[in-house]
Amino acid sequence: MNNSFFHPVSGFDLPRFSGIPTFMRLPHVGIEDARLNDVQIGLVGTPWDSGTTNRPGPRHGPRQMRDMSTMIRAENGATGVRPFELSNCADLGDVPINPADLNDSISRITDFFEKLCVAGVRPLTAGGDHLCSLPILRAMAGAEPLGLIQFDSHTDLFHSYFNGSMYTHGTPFRRAVEEGLLDPHRMVQIGIRGTTYDREDRDFAKSEGIRLIEIDEFRARGLEDVMDEARDIVGHRSTYVTYDIDFVDPAFAPGTGTPEVGGPNSYEALQVARMLQGVNIAGADLVEVSPPFDPSGGTAYLGVSIMFEILCVMADSSGS
Repeated sequence: MNNSFFHPVSGFDLPRFSGIPTFMRLPHVGIEDARLNDVQIGLVGTPWDSGTTNRPGPRHGPRQMRDMSTMIRAENGATGVRPFELSNCADLGDVPINPADLNDSISRITDFFEKLCVAGVRPLTAGGDHLCSLPILRAMAGAEPLGLIQFDSHTDLFHSYFNGSMYTHGTPFRRAVEEGLLDPHRMVQIGIRGTTYDREDRDFAKSEGIRLIEIDEFRARGLEDVMDEARDIVGHRSTYVTYDIDFVDPAFAPGTGTPEVGGPNSYEALQVARMLQGVNIAGADLVEVSPPFDPSGGTAYLGVSIMFEILCVMADSSGS
C-alpha cells in the first residue's frame, strides 16, 4: 500500500512558488536514507553535460526542471491516473558527478544507479546530456539485455567524435549495443531527422537490426500506428525509455543544445509518452534540457510534463 509520506505537497497547502523545490513536490530521500528501501520509483537528477559537443548547458537542466515541476499536480487530466497513490515516489537528489573528469563521472553515475537497483527502485532521471544514459544502462542491465524505446531527432549511434573520442552524447547507444547492455532487435528510435555527416549511424542500425522510424514515416503513419509497432518491438520484457527533448520541434522546446526543425509539437510529445502504456519500463530518462537557451523555463516545464506522463505509465503498471 502506498505510504502517505510519499505524497507530494499540494498547492492548496503550500503555494507553488514557495518551499524547497523537489521533483513534483515529492519528499526528498537520500541515497543512504533507510527509507530508500520503501521507494518504488525514484526521480533523480544527473546534472552533467561533459558529453556535449556544441552548445553546453544541460548540466543545469535538473535544477530548472525541479523548479518548474512544482506545477505538476496529483492527477493526470487525460488518463485519470494518480501515480502518487499507486507507487511510493520520491526525489532521490542528484548524482554527485565530477564536472572536471568524464570517466570519473561515468563511474559515479553507474555506482549511484547500482544502489537504486539493489534497493529495488525504478529510476526516472532528468539529465544532463544524452551520454548520461550509458552509465545508467550499465547499472541496470542484468543477465538479459534491455529493450529500448528512444524518442529523439538523432540516433546517437556514432562510433566516435573528433578522431577517437568514444564517449559523447552522440555515441551512448552504440556503446550500449557493443557492451551487450541493449538488445538491438528490441530497440526502436523514433523521430530521427535533420542533416547528417554521413550514413555511418544508420548503417550501424541496419547491420544490428535496430528499427529507425524517421520523422517522415512518423508523420505519414501517425502516432498510434508508430507506437503500436514500438510496443511490439520491445515486447513484454524489461525496457528502458529514453526521451531527448530535441525530439520535439524547437518552436515548442527551444531550450536544447542540438535542435532540429520539423519535429512534433508539445501535444504530440505528451501523447507518445502516454502511449507507452503496456511497456515493461525498467527505468527512463528525459535529457538535453538546456536552460541557457530557454531561461523562461518553457522547455523545462514540457520536460517535466513528459516525465509525469512516463511516471504515470510506470506507476500504473507497478501492481502496487
